[in-house]
Amino acid sequence: MAPAPARITTSDGVDLAVHDLGGDGPPLLMAHATGFHGQVFAPLARLLAPFFHCWSFDFRGHGDSAGPPGGDFAWAGFGRDVIGVVDGVGLVRPFSVGHSAGGAGLLIAELDRPGTFRAMYAYEPIVFPPGPGPSAQASGAQPNRGHLLAASARRRREVFASRAEALANFAAKPPLADLDPLALEAYVAHGFEDLPDGSVRLKCRREDEARVYEMAGQHGTYDRLGQIRCPVTLACGARTESLGEDAMRAAAQRMPAARVDVLEGLGHFGPMQDPAAVAAGVHHAFGGS
Repeated sequence: MAPAPARITTSDGVDLAVHDLGGDGPPLLMAHATGFHGQVFAPLARLLAPFFHCWSFDFRGHGDSAGPPGGDFAWAGFGRDVIGVVDGVGLVRPFSVGHSAGGAGLLIAELDRPGTFRAMYAYEPIVFPPGPGPSAQASGAQPNRGHLLAASARRRREVFASRAEALANFAAKPPLADLDPLALEAYVAHGFEDLPDGSVRLKCRREDEARVYEMAGQHGTYDRLGQIRCPVTLACGARTESLGEDAMRAAAQRMPAARVDVLEGLGHFGPMQDPAAVAAGVHHAFGGS
């Protein structure tokens, strides 16, 4: 059983759960995607443990963290979450790995406080030009995608008879069927709360997840990418259904110290789908052989 998470409080008063995933070496902070939680990174952290001391956390409204004040899921709050964890744990210029919304949260935090990170590996961060138009099309952006995902989230099944039933359900159909078994097990083990009747319910409630998606195109990070000075690797899966190579290259061109890493055979859930491939990419990006 994983140890109880540490608790920190953000500048706007949100109580967050923080997970020490272990390892030796300089600190590395991991930020998860919408609808998940920090402990899905456990398989990836185990592979990086010889090189880094890995930490993760649950974003506001996810996992064991509290929701934001007034139910406001503006993505600026994700940046506050990241900085709150860095300060609360006492991480000094950590390396960082972010997936999807987590990657955007890292970028927002670095913009809010330049120099927070030594280097960053962002796997398909949700950062694209707002609205339709030539620049959005050139980047591979999908301005309406957030609303489509929100509609899907609102239809999501929240309650299962048991964690075993939830695990069997997710393992039988995509996209979660494509996850590494240990990552999927971690998602189910820590992503559900026990109800009085013995059933279990998703901790990240579907309405909260939908609100996150609806706010995805409104954080304005794309137009500020040129202000990010730390080395950034923008990674994507070659088989992604989300923001792929064209989008990553368009974003990288706006940044002074960015490169692109395309991982063969992977989709949008790459860090949970093939932790070994992503660990190799992270290690290389941060100076390993």
